Amino acid sequence: MTRATAHIPQTRPIADPAQVVSGPNWRITVLTPRLLRLEWSDDGVFEDRPTQVVWNRALPPVPFQVTRSGDGLRLTTEALQLDYDGARFSAGGLTVRQLVGAQNHSQWHYGLDLPVQPREPAWLQGNLGGTARTLDEADGAVPLEPGLLATRGSTTLDDSGSLALDADGWPTPRVGDIDLYLFGHGHDAQGALDDFYAITGPTPLLPRWALGNWWSRYHEYSAEEYLALMDRFAAENLPFSVAVVNMDWHWVNLEPGLGSGWTGFSFNTDLFPDPDAFLAALHERGLTVSLNLHPADGIRRHEDAYPRLAKRLGLDPATGEAIAFAVEDPEFIRAYLEEVLHPLEEAGVDFWWLDWQQGGASGMPGLDPLWLLNHVHFLDSARTGRRPLTFSRYAGPGSHRYPVGFSGDTITTWESLHFQPYFTATASNIGYGWWSHDLGGHMMGERDDEMVARWLQLGVWSPIMRLHSSASPFTGKEPWNFGARAAAVMADSLRLRHRLLPYLYTMNERAHAAGVPLVRPLYWEDQRAETVLTSTGTFLFGSELLIAPLTTPADRRTGCARVRTWLPAGTWTDWYSGLRYTGGRFVEFGRPLETYPVLARAGAIVPLTAGDDLGVGNPAALQVRVFAGADGSFELYEDDDAAEPVTARTPLRWEQASGTFTIAPVIGDAAVLPAERRWTVAITGVAPAQAPGVESSYDEETGTLTLDLGVVDPAQGRVVRFAEAPRPSDQRLEARVFALLHQLQVRYDDKHVLWDMLTRTPSPAGRLAALAALPVADDVKNAITELLIAEV
Repeated sequence: MTRATAHIPQTRPIADPAQVVSGPNWRITVLTPRLLRLEWSDDGVFEDRPTQVVWNRALPPVPFQVTRSGDGLRLTTEALQLDYDGARFSAGGLTVRQLVGAQNHSQWHYGLDLPVQPREPAWLQGNLGGTARTLDEADGAVPLEPGLLATRGSTTLDDSGSLALDADGWPTPRVGDIDLYLFGHGHDAQGALDDFYAITGPTPLLPRWALGNWWSRYHEYSAEEYLALMDRFAAENLPFSVAVVNMDWHWVNLEPGLGSGWTGFSFNTDLFPDPDAFLAALHERGLTVSLNLHPADGIRRHEDAYPRLAKRLGLDPATGEAIAFAVEDPEFIRAYLEEVLHPLEEAGVDFWWLDWQQGGASGMPGLDPLWLLNHVHFLDSARTGRRPLTFSRYAGPGSHRYPVGFSGDTITTWESLHFQPYFTATASNIGYGWWSHDLGGHMMGERDDEMVARWLQLGVWSPIMRLHSSASPFTGKEPWNFGARAAAVMADSLRLRHRLLPYLYTMNERAHAAGVPLVRPLYWEDQRAETVLTSTGTFLFGSELLIAPLTTPADRRTGCARVRTWLPAGTWTDWYSGLRYTGGRFVEFGRPLETYPVLARAGAIVPLTAGDDLGVGNPAALQVRVFAGADGSFELYEDDDAAEPVTARTPLRWEQASGTFTIAPVIGDAAVLPAERRWTVAITGVAPAQAPGVESSYDEETGTLTLDLGVVDPAQGRVVRFAEAPRPSDQRLEARVFALLHQLQVRYDDKHVLWDMLTRTPSPAGRLAALAALPVADDVKNAITELLIAEV
């Protein structure tokens, strides 16, 4: 038990001695075939305690060979060859070469790590980036810290500046001078992340409610106004699972001499006359509650907790002297948690938004207050047996252990929107999978309905869906504040996010148990220059989907926003339209405001909440979307949302050749599931067909056959088989092209010319050649070409 929290992290910091090779001032530890620890100590003392970043070094033994030559040596694993001259580390004296999957110029030299390459490089060389502490005041791109991947295949994680953790789990000065972890994984992104999680610990399992919609705004709400807003959201069927109250929950306008009102720990009873009743009312509405904290100014005499805390710390409350926020003092932190925050939590605060903006200095050299606050708040939040969670900025490698990440106050511009998909996906290169952004932008910038709608669409396919805005009366993200078309898109996005919860929660468990982040760069799956150089905004969303974000305005003629991306080999089906695309090439997607480039791989299975109940519990009605074209399988994960969960896993399987869909009997405890659950299966990409004994309907426009299976006993499962092998659905290219031409904002004569050419020319190659020769705008040609060559 630490001096500051109710939990001490479970660590295994001492490596197997058989995995260690050492000299008087150096030590090399073979942790995995592709992960080496390289240490130098001037006094010959090495660090064996856990650090702020690395908690585990006692990994399974790895075969390796050592050949000595004078003071030097060659160390070889199945994947790496290290050559070392035995002297102080130098570029010429310490090198590592990859033996498996080696790239050109793949030899690593100490001290010569390449810098993080820019998002859109002109040359392919460098670290592919990790993430950054914050996007505060960002208007577009910000520099990224290094990640675990590099174009040359080897990177280092420098733990030299990290503090050690003592026996009580508290940070303390460390020993040793150089402490590097060399990752020699080539372009195996998942392999690098597996080894990183092995030494730092896994990503925690988020509570289910964290994956729903969050409402947040910097606004001086009263209790009455906030509850009325939540009721209006409910009345308009706009689901939310988390209610965040920004800093105006506490006293802000303080009497002279007390200092800034930025810090506060006591409810403003002018705005919240009965705080307990307010928090209870939010819980009654099914909302989890978070309050904002800026703790840097400490606890002053006007705070409710001031007398308790002063006495606890041996101070005289009668003096009225402010109690400094001594983040480096474990006794202060324990008292702060127990006397200031725990009473508020007992009243109904579920978790804290730690809004630390005061930099990295503290009373302990090397201790970043942000790291300490993230660490103790997250661990302390588990003390009552609940699944822990905190909400704060990134504090360096290892921060994945303390989700969720708050990315800061961005500027409301297209440039900010354009950077966020890349920023979110690239964070997975350092294992940080749960970023939450101010969707729609936080402050300044400009009003643009299309931009905000596109931002919320991106939010649906992001780790966390949280709306936010500044205190300006013009920037609120309530959908009804926007034009009718944008408002409808925003509302649909909020509803779709909650429908996705069965899929999202399964991917949440996958991130925790298998170490696969929800959002990953495209080059994790398709490692080629095209993905690293030109498709950095495109990302994989879970196991089944690919997202190509729209981050620029629509053009006037087509009414569509466009994005060009590499599409990996295989067949991909559009989530909204059902149009099939052949991969292994660049594709340019154009979409009107109502849809988004979401592509499902052939055989993808995506479970969704069905029906009218868009709460966050395990749903009583499920719709399973199947994207035909190949066999597919998916294991739906559900549990009771406890810290030590009771689980239920339901295997789902699609067999393309026979047209068979299987809901296998549940694995685990069906008691966590609803007493009755109705199932529908929507199979996209098949022609009309019959499944004996099953009611069905067919949507010609998307090529989707929907089967109503009714209530399915989880202990028995259900197998549905088509009467005949399924045939692919008609792509309806002529109808799609006509619909596109119909809505083009161009001369009618141009529409006729285009339509006549397309109907007169039967062959795809002939159509493309004729289209290229016509004197029409490129954006129009591109929109038509997308349809003509979708499936090639």
